[in-house]
Amino acid sequence: MRRAAGVLSGGQGTELPETFWYTAKRRLLGPPMVNEQLRTERLSKPLALGVLSCDGISSAAYGTEEMLIVMVVAVGLRAFNLIIPMTLVILFGIVIVVLSYREVVTVYTRAGGSYVVARENFGPRVAQIAAVALLIDYVVTVAVQTAAAAAVIVSAFPALSRLPSPFGPNILDVLAVIMILAMCYGNLRGIREAGKTFALPTYLFSGSVGLMIIIGLIREAMGNLHHVPHYAGATFAVGHSTQGLLSFAIIYMLLKAYANGGSSLTGIEAVSNAVSALRPPEGRNARQILVMQGSIVIFLIGGISWLSHVTHATPYVNGYPTVLAQEASLVFGGSGRVLYWLVIVGTAAILFTGGNTSFSGFPFLASFVAEDSFLPRWLTKRGHRLVFSNGIIILTVISLTLGLVVGFNVDGLVPFYAIGVFTGFSMAGFGMARYHLRTKEPGWRRRLVINTIGGVYTVLVVLIFAVVKFKEGAWLVVIVGPLLVFVLIRLNREYRTEAQVLETIGERRASGESQRPPNYTRRVVIVFVDDFDLSTIAALRYAKSLRPTTVRAVHFVIDSQKAERLRAAWLPDRSVSLDFIDCSDRRLTRCAADLVSHEAETSETQVTAILPRRSFSPLLGRFLHDRTADKIAGVVSRVPNAAATIIPFDVQNRIRVLQERQAEREMRAPAAPAPVPGPPAGAVTAGRQRLPSGVASTASGDGQAEPLPGAGGYDRPIPPPGVTPIGSLHEPRRTIVEGRIRTVEIRSVEHNSVLACEISDSTGDLTALFYGRSHIPGLICGAKIRFRGAVGIKNGAPVMINPAYELVVPGVTGKPSMDGE
Repeated sequence: MRRAAGVLSGGQGTELPETFWYTAKRRLLGPPMVNEQLRTERLSKPLALGVLSCDGISSAAYGTEEMLIVMVVAVGLRAFNLIIPMTLVILFGIVIVVLSYREVVTVYTRAGGSYVVARENFGPRVAQIAAVALLIDYVVTVAVQTAAAAAVIVSAFPALSRLPSPFGPNILDVLAVIMILAMCYGNLRGIREAGKTFALPTYLFSGSVGLMIIIGLIREAMGNLHHVPHYAGATFAVGHSTQGLLSFAIIYMLLKAYANGGSSLTGIEAVSNAVSALRPPEGRNARQILVMQGSIVIFLIGGISWLSHVTHATPYVNGYPTVLAQEASLVFGGSGRVLYWLVIVGTAAILFTGGNTSFSGFPFLASFVAEDSFLPRWLTKRGHRLVFSNGIIILTVISLTLGLVVGFNVDGLVPFYAIGVFTGFSMAGFGMARYHLRTKEPGWRRRLVINTIGGVYTVLVVLIFAVVKFKEGAWLVVIVGPLLVFVLIRLNREYRTEAQVLETIGERRASGESQRPPNYTRRVVIVFVDDFDLSTIAALRYAKSLRPTTVRAVHFVIDSQKAERLRAAWLPDRSVSLDFIDCSDRRLTRCAADLVSHEAETSETQVTAILPRRSFSPLLGRFLHDRTADKIAGVVSRVPNAAATIIPFDVQNRIRVLQERQAEREMRAPAAPAPVPGPPAGAVTAGRQRLPSGVASTASGDGQAEPLPGAGGYDRPIPPPGVTPIGSLHEPRRTIVEGRIRTVEIRSVEHNSVLACEISDSTGDLTALFYGRSHIPGLICGAKIRFRGAVGIKNGAPVMINPAYELVVPGVTGKPSMDGE
């Protein structure tokens, strides 16, 4: 990859060095990817089922256990009888949600899911409820899935729980943090979910657990499936309730168990969030995938719950061994350890990949919301590897914070979970109901009933969760959710206000107002001077290049001694006089605003304030120096008929260049005459400043020009024999020079045009002016050209007027034009 040349040293041919952070990012993440590599792979149905269903299917690994945790504590062994009817209620909810989302993917074949449905049917503001709910869901999904995966790993390797931990957190926290950081790193490198690697865990988990269920049912029918043995560790306290099933306490317990089991419905919406990634016809394929996903989830949850009913697999306080691991160990027995390990590996893998889906969904959803101006715009930017790096990092930080504060325990995290999930379900259901009422497409009544039932059902789940899980952590989501919605709407108001201001000119054009820019008869440029140095000289040159009516240099006197030193340094014959204005109260911004306002009092006057700003290192510079130029520019820009321009001067680069040259001088023997200090010569453009002729092209003692940095490269070729080095031109004479064209500019001078061409060789720069010309064939940037004619010195830099020119083409000899002689 080519790096920009000549940027930091004023165009002298040196390469722009890579920053420390870019080098570290390149080493960690690999080389940057180009935009052409951003292609979406269309998924076949088998591959899409494996990739998009891992989040929904993985919830079967802990759904039954979460229901048992509540019921075992409340009713003891009766929980293993109640688990079956409770599971049937959960399975009914899965059917309702699947049917509701089949209508979503039929109509909305774009990525975005419930957020897009809510935005299209309720407007962008109401859609932020769905956006916040889904963003919370993605964050908690990462924490829950990694916590469940960590519990599965420790279930398979109990010795891990006894490892000493000098840092305090238990082994589940350590494993979960490692997994989240691994997912963050992998996604920052640009891994793709649309691959067979991410589909394998879904089929491995579904196949191994499905085989466990079938073998367990066979063993039950044969009468040799017994209760699970007791493992080391404390189980949840077994209750001994004798109350009837219709008592208030039991009803409340059943609602809590139902709320915990509702986590089994999470992930079903993932297909609707990625419909556009499917092969056409997208809608039909998405409906089929939803049905297959729902069928698999129903079979797995139903089977795991039935085996828990038979085996009395009891949840443990520490989270391990899990109910699923206990069932697998019992069903496969001693001779089936290979199948047991398949279940463990498949469960850990699908939980890991299920958590990884959030690292795709969260950044994409955040980018959608940011494009609608409800989140910061920097969330729409793709990073080094064409992923939404900012969203990935934010998700990592928030999920780690949540897990470390609450603890990576599935039961402790579930209260934060389903409110966000089911709120998204509700917005999708009611949004589709509104769509059917508005469009009345064929069969709309049947679809309206399905989506309305889905919306009502999921709203009831949200209310149940908010009530029964309020003290356990749901209160945080209940409070944070509306607060985040308000913040997003407030942020959008700020964006809309800014857009209205920026679009004012468009409204003026639409209303037929004059599109002509104002014709100012007087243009005043004020250069604010703090000290006499190279940055001030650069600002003065830029001010003169604007061709103003009046140029003023102004210094606000705060320290009289400093003002006297500045007066002495300001040369008497300088073309711009320096004005001293008293600033007794030391309010520089007020003095600047008053001065500019006074100059811009008349409507025919336009004032431009030039502010030299010395650029230092990003961190240390902010600590060592204030931002006075930015503060003054902000105030001046508010004055009518006034504008502020900041001229940056890279001090850090100049220090580096001077240090390198000092080191070169010390290495030479005998030492060459030291460069004469002084202001840089030549014109200054907005993008590049020429180095001082006394520094950049100093002649050595034998009259030969000293090569500049980067001499002999593409931009600065070495002068061939018989051609005068540009850097040796310090007085008027006739000569021949050769170099590569760096800039071409058309200038307007008194109703005439002047073509200005700047060429460079390894020793310096020269400007050729062609009066009465606006174009010369072949005279373009990058071409190599030879000039012959008289050289004059203007502001310390060599200039040729209407020289004869000859394009230098390797292997071709052309007759030089005599233009200009």
